[in-house]
Amino acid sequence: MTVLKTSMRNFFAHKGRMALSAVAVVLSVAFVCGTLVFSDTMSATFDKLFAATSADVTVKPKNAPEAGDEGPKNGKPESLPASAIDRVQKAAGVKSVEGGVSSDSVTVADSKNKNMGPTSGGPTLAGNWTKNELRSMEITSGHAPRGPTEVMVDADTADKHDLELGEELRTITANGDFKAKISGIATFKVTNPGAAVFYYDTKTAQRELIGASGRFTHLSVTAADGVSDAQLKRNVTGTLAGDAAAYKVKTQKESADDDRKSVGSFLDVMKYAMLGFAGIALLVGIFLIINTFSMLVAQRTREIGLMRAIGSSRKQVNRSVLVEALLLGVFGSVLGVGAGISLAVGLMKLMSGMGMELSTKDLTIAWTTPVVGLALGIVVTVLAAYLPARRAGKVSPMAALRDAGTPADGKAGAVRALIGLVLTGAGAFGLYTAGQADKAGEGSLFLGGGVVLTLIGFVVVGPVLASFVVRVISVVLLRMFGPVGRMAERNALRNPRRTGATGAALMIGLALVACLSVVGSSMVASATDELDKSVGADFIVQGAGDSEKPLTPQAVRDLRNAPHTEHVTRVKDVQVKLTTPAGRTESEALVATDPTYTQDLRRQTVSGSVAGAYRGNAMAVGEEFARRHHLKVGDKLTVDFDHGRTAKLTLAAVMSDDTAFDKGAMYTSIATAERHVSAGRMPLDSMLLASADKGQEDAAYKALKAAVAKDPAVQVMNQADFKDDLKDQVGQMLNMVYGLLGLAIIVAILGVVNTLALSVVERTREIGLMRAIGLSRRQLRRMIRMESVVIALFGALLGLGLGMGWGATAQKLLALEGLKTLEIPWPTILTVFVGSAFVGLFAALIPAFRAGRMNVLNAIATE
Repeated sequence: MTVLKTSMRNFFAHKGRMALSAVAVVLSVAFVCGTLVFSDTMSATFDKLFAATSADVTVKPKNAPEAGDEGPKNGKPESLPASAIDRVQKAAGVKSVEGGVSSDSVTVADSKNKNMGPTSGGPTLAGNWTKNELRSMEITSGHAPRGPTEVMVDADTADKHDLELGEELRTITANGDFKAKISGIATFKVTNPGAAVFYYDTKTAQRELIGASGRFTHLSVTAADGVSDAQLKRNVTGTLAGDAAAYKVKTQKESADDDRKSVGSFLDVMKYAMLGFAGIALLVGIFLIINTFSMLVAQRTREIGLMRAIGSSRKQVNRSVLVEALLLGVFGSVLGVGAGISLAVGLMKLMSGMGMELSTKDLTIAWTTPVVGLALGIVVTVLAAYLPARRAGKVSPMAALRDAGTPADGKAGAVRALIGLVLTGAGAFGLYTAGQADKAGEGSLFLGGGVVLTLIGFVVVGPVLASFVVRVISVVLLRMFGPVGRMAERNALRNPRRTGATGAALMIGLALVACLSVVGSSMVASATDELDKSVGADFIVQGAGDSEKPLTPQAVRDLRNAPHTEHVTRVKDVQVKLTTPAGRTESEALVATDPTYTQDLRRQTVSGSVAGAYRGNAMAVGEEFARRHHLKVGDKLTVDFDHGRTAKLTLAAVMSDDTAFDKGAMYTSIATAERHVSAGRMPLDSMLLASADKGQEDAAYKALKAAVAKDPAVQVMNQADFKDDLKDQVGQMLNMVYGLLGLAIIVAILGVVNTLALSVVERTREIGLMRAIGLSRRQLRRMIRMESVVIALFGALLGLGLGMGWGATAQKLLALEGLKTLEIPWPTILTVFVGSAFVGLFAALIPAFRAGRMNVLNAIATE
């Protein structure tokens, strides 16, 4: 009981200092809990949507893709005959059967040619309006489409694009494009996570989306009263007996489970990525907590010595500090759980602003979330306080006779330095080994180990490095400020362990920033260099933005007829099963192109002639594939074309894999593919490459853009555009990562603030004496600010140096994938370094202000 009272008294006596450490716990726990609540809410949202949109039993064509799988590349969904409705209707327990049409291979544009599809990566869905849609939607304005000139749109899309009844929309499909006016607006009864949905009458949907009348993409079967979904499935399957192999029959639960799996991987990646950044923030927070308790123990050395002198045991002193940590962990974790829920709501609002609609009505808080948050915050805080608590327990009763503060343990410092150097050396060896690896997969293991070991090594050896690095920074930065600068330097060097731990907190976040900056810049530079070296085409035409939709036949015709072009090369991705002469079979993507592709992409040939791959039944494969299967030019490969016939193709060339573009790709001619795949099953063009007539580059660029001006889903890029697009994509990814790493850097800033605040308290008497002998308030505040800047720059130097080392090693692994250029983004590195100085200045504002307001006489009288 005495231990608890002592701990409570000490905790509330230093509540201001504890609050800064509590913020680190709050932020870390909030990020973990917020991530869990956000991901659980996302899952619940999709679960409700899938359950609401699935019929009691759904019948689809056997070859229809599963949820999440890539659909037919010919732009037309798989379909079944309308006669199947009558057959299913005869099954026992069937109340009703409806034929449905659905396709995501569409683009919808308004009268200003603006794409109505989501910008969040969600799909654009088009289909016919049926009674089954009433499970999840209700018409809130106008009426359902009644003919080929009417379309109904979902309310979220209408609100986002300010669409109104009577407004004309143009729908672009593989079968052509057509116009229809908005006849109605339907509102989701459940949350729509971000799809844009358009409904047409059944005949229009069949004609325009499937390309044939009397066919449907699925049948929605409703069970009669008292009939379970499982029984209905058995009855429907029995009715289709003899022809059941042509259909897939699923219950509502099975359909919903399949749909859930399709988004599960995306949700898991997002969840674990965010938890990873939460872990980084937690790691940084540990340094803050260790520093806080270490300094509090050092300041209370005399007090602890008195407690020991009057009978307190080591265990009691140890427990006293751990109880303080427990109180801090409980306090911070409780606040963190609440902040996490608020963070999840904020993330939902942010995602809604980006186009992925998430309703707070679906906010899901599992009982495990607060338990995980509380356990994590409390355990981490207590563990972080263990070393300071152990150090407190070692304080002897004789410490009551000495001044406050504990002498440095030289032996412990030497052991620490030795361990740090060993870990750093082992990590450096791991990075070196990763850089020498022949395969990226093997090298990545050494890279991960090297990163972890060098990080831990730098943290452990930090106090030793602080003594050297701080002196170097001081010579460059502080000595010009005379005695004030020298005092700032000595204050930073007074406790190297504390300076090292404070700098390490900032080092972690900045090391990751530097590493990702180097990797991102190297990726862009490598791809740009490879583009200049390998791509001979003047123009690249593909889906706009994040769209992966193939190009429509009309767009391809318009582009091929554009003036001022020397040639336009079509590129199709054809799925095949390859069987080697040795009998091994693998599923592969065969790139079918026009012969001019060899001019547009200069890929090196290892053996044979790539031109030969475009003559008759021939093909080319990548070097790695040929090596793995012991193939040589002239071998015959059995190629089973998806939805086509089987052919024997002669290996005409083996292509080098030493490239960033089309690495490992296999080629054949479009003519060869067309001989074995019917016109209705032939994939659409995934991309076009074009070259201008000599001296007509600008005219050809304008002509190509004009050719597809009416299709907002197609973008025409010259090589400069392509490079800019690549930079934008990498930049967006890095900005998102930097934003998440910002949490760790915020915690690190709090660490600097806390260190300085406790340091000021520790030096109260010293500050009073300096003020008494003539140090002005302004000089005092400057001294504290300089000390903070030095600590921040120390952490920045270590972090940026370490991060650039990681990034350079990662680039060596990327070189194995064809990205060979190492580029250090010096503007970013220098900006971060200079920014760290401002971080130091900012962190010192409050401690410096408090130090300047101290009463000189009271400060001198402080024990």
